[in-house]
Amino acid sequence: QVLLVESGGGLVQAGGSLRLACAASGRTFSSYAMGWFRQAPGKEREFVAAISWSAGSTLSADSVKGQFTISRDKAKNTVYLQMNSLKAEDTAVYYCAADPRGLDGSSGDYRRYIYWGQGTQVTVSS
Repeated sequence: QVLLVESGGGLVQAGGSLRLACAASGRTFSSYAMGWFRQAPGKEREFVAAISWSAGSTLSADSVKGQFTISRDKAKNTVYLQMNSLKAEDTAVYYCAADPRGLDGSSGDYRRYIYWGQGTQVTVSS
């Protein structure tokens, strides 16, 4: 059984930082892309960033470039999202997901991802 378990969310003041973690288990993810998405109340799910599990190459949404960084620790089977200079508009539920097709130019499409975590709430107070 594949499990993706997010952690690290919480309440932070604007300008602060959080690091989200996604612990993955249940299979080998070497050929996968791992992604982070977010969904704010009343809004559609939005791509944040993705990483190739094997190569470590990354893809980020323009809206978070220079602000958020995705990384992975193979030994811990964990993907991270470092979020800096947080703003009120970053408030959302953040989801970790896994795509068996690996990282490419379409990795921002949530429909590619077949495994999802339960999400972790990030709230940024202004």
